[in-house]
Amino acid sequence: VGVLQQINVTEIPYEVNKAQLVKRINDLRLAKKVEGIVEARDETDRSGLRIAIELKRGANAQGILNYLLKNTDLQINYNFNMVAIDDQRPMRVGLKHILASYLAFQKQVVRRRTQFNLTKAQHRLHIVTGLIKALSILDEVIKTIRASKNRKDAKQNLVDQYQFTAEQAEAIVTLQLYRLTNTDVTELEDEQAKLSKRIDEFKLILNNDHELAAVLRREMRSVKKEFGNPRRTKIEDQVEKLEVDTKVTVAKEDVMVLVSHAGYIKRSSLRSFKASALDENGLREDDYPLLIQQTTTLAHLFMFTNLGHVIYRPVHEIADARWKDTGEHISQTIGLADDEEIITAKIFDRLDLPGTLLMGTSDGQVKQSAFTDYQPGSRYRSHASVAIKLKSPNARLVSVDYYEPADKNQSLLAISRDGYAVRFDVADVPVTGIRTAGVRAINLKDDDVMADLALVTDGQRIATITQRGAFKEMPLEEIAVGARSRRGELVLHRLKRNPHQIADFLAYDADFTGNLEVITDRPMFQDIAISDHHLGSVKSNGTFVIDTDTQGTPVKIRRKQANILQEAGSAVEDSASK
Repeated sequence: VGVLQQINVTEIPYEVNKAQLVKRINDLRLAKKVEGIVEARDETDRSGLRIAIELKRGANAQGILNYLLKNTDLQINYNFNMVAIDDQRPMRVGLKHILASYLAFQKQVVRRRTQFNLTKAQHRLHIVTGLIKALSILDEVIKTIRASKNRKDAKQNLVDQYQFTAEQAEAIVTLQLYRLTNTDVTELEDEQAKLSKRIDEFKLILNNDHELAAVLRREMRSVKKEFGNPRRTKIEDQVEKLEVDTKVTVAKEDVMVLVSHAGYIKRSSLRSFKASALDENGLREDDYPLLIQQTTTLAHLFMFTNLGHVIYRPVHEIADARWKDTGEHISQTIGLADDEEIITAKIFDRLDLPGTLLMGTSDGQVKQSAFTDYQPGSRYRSHASVAIKLKSPNARLVSVDYYEPADKNQSLLAISRDGYAVRFDVADVPVTGIRTAGVRAINLKDDDVMADLALVTDGQRIATITQRGAFKEMPLEEIAVGARSRRGELVLHRLKRNPHQIADFLAYDADFTGNLEVITDRPMFQDIAISDHHLGSVKSNGTFVIDTDTQGTPVKIRRKQANILQEAGSAVEDSASK
């Protein structure tokens, strides 16, 4: 039995409205964006701020808190523009750069201020020196001034007779009579000494970097003392990333998922699926399902295209529709190229599965990559990711299989369009990264292509369909396991005129008794009962099952869709009974 839990909020970010925050949390609960919240209420009183978030019994409290921190104003980011004018040009700067530029600017300020004060002090010292000299020969100075015609003449006479400068002469003629006392002489001498000392200090600051730094430290400590307050934030070299568990935001629910050849996807409730006929899937007549599978809203859907891309969707993000509805087209969110189409779709319960993905391309390549390398990126909703690097513009992805080493004997089977087959061990394919083209699976002739690549198990049988509509089934053991990158052995009887070519093949268990289905390029569908055919030899072409003139050219063979739907329906009934 779970324990009742409650999240208590006693502090909210600056400028966040408390009432709107509480409403936002309740809106998320009502919209079922987050599971496990019973109610959010404001319990603020005179003792302080308090928001109580009551949780359901056994709810994931930390997961819910992480979700609320990420999707509400319980935690917010303050953004600011880091573009500044530095060295007379705009540039994006960091904190270290800003501090370095600020210090450089402050040094420039101190230097200019000191230089200004130095010039001012030197000018004053020059005047004071002249006044002291004038007072020492006061009688001669007064006699010269009285004998002068005017102010200008008096200044010129002082310069000519006593070698005063023009500035000193100006100061002498403007000197007031009351300053002609011994006391004022003493004051001038004291001022002269102080000016000389200040000038020495200013020169030291300008010529000594250590003294300049000391001035900066004193001034900054003074600013800190007057305006500083304790830091309210914490600076860290790394920021914690909030991870929200999907189980917190999505209620686990059994659903049916459909992906069609034309690119339509949908999920439906088991109730809607069970209430509809097996073939009432809402698709156009020229479309057909690539995947119909029962799963849960916590599962993950991967769709692979012929151009080597992979499209990811969490099942809970797929549009919920009735089974009779068409669903959404993948182009509503992700743009595909004109000649791009989905070739296969797979559902996985987890994103951390230990297996690998095996991919085959039409130019005879095979690649094996760890499944965990295909973790969806942040832009998965609007962009497809690279699944495999195609070696040539004409190459196409033809197959994708998930593989985990098991006790049963498994191998890879590649068959070319001209009927050459190569079977080799999965271990012969090295595990490489996403943006690689893999290694050669089959050595093709110049005009040949690989029709398909399949993960097969000892004891299975192989069913092939040719472009002329001939069907054949044969034991897998007739194709021996050898090395990859060989030309392989023929599994067709070569005809001189209008030879057969492999359109597609599949592997099935020997005890399979259902029907297979051939799809043509029109498309039209033709059922093939396994019981109506006998095992053929490797060198035969099989029996004709498709009239290409009226039905079109075969392009794909697979298990009968009705069989898959019946199995899905049985699974739904089992789930309902449980």
